[in-house]
Amino acid sequence: MPSAKQPPASYRVFRLTTWESFLKLVVQPPYSNWAFRGERDERWPLYSSLSRYLQNFGVDQRAWADQERRILRVFKRKAHQFLQQPPEPDDDFQWLALMQHHGAPTRLLDFTWSPYVAAFFALERTLHDGVVWAMNPAAVNANRADRRKRIDPRIKDNFDRHYLKGSERFIWMGEPHTMNRRLIAQSGTFAVPSVLDVPIEEILSDRDQENILAKFILTNAVREVGMRELYRMNITYATLFPDLDGLARSMSYELEFHWAYNPRTFEKFHS
Repeated sequence: MPSAKQPPASYRVFRLTTWESFLKLVVQPPYSNWAFRGERDERWPLYSSLSRYLQNFGVDQRAWADQERRILRVFKRKAHQFLQQPPEPDDDFQWLALMQHHGAPTRLLDFTWSPYVAAFFALERTLHDGVVWAMNPAAVNANRADRRKRIDPRIKDNFDRHYLKGSERFIWMGEPHTMNRRLIAQSGTFAVPSVLDVPIEEILSDRDQENILAKFILTNAVREVGMRELYRMNITYATLFPDLDGLARSMSYELEFHWAYNPRTFEKFHS
């Protein structure tokens, strides 16, 4: 059985040593209806790529809002050269999802409704202990109807007003009205933090964390069996990124896999 411990924060942390123990947890309540995010190092806090970039490269915090607004504006002005049908000019959330899709730093954090997809991202490139974070969207978005509408980044001007200019700490979870191929392939959704200087788990520190956040540490012992089972489920870069880039990236794990024997030990499987 997996072990659970209570860290200083009140969300639950499970340290798992087998693939089976992970599956037993994520396919049953309360976690079966949660959203998941895989990271290849369990020590990493839940920061967006934009937060990490601004902090890692020393951008003064007083410039963050203007610089985030700037890259959104620049992307909108130039992306039309590569798009047959660009989003509406004022649909900021749709533009952010498109930027995220193509590798730009944004405040969006990718989550998925599939714990298997999250486990793939946790295990595929890790040399350490990976992690699958789980978050309860129903609890995250459990606000009065008027407040939900006020912070919904899909509504015109809300992103500028409550995210770029905002100081109140909250998270919104959801998808853009129009989903791209990768988002569909990955059963994807997004967590959108209102602030960039603290990680998701700290933003949620004043909430009932046991009902809103959980951390599944997949020790390195899980990787070999987990990755083989995910491959057998057809969860690979080729299916999660359905384009030539995804196919090329999927070749890495092909080096570790063979139907007839274990390439690590050269042990043949019994027929």
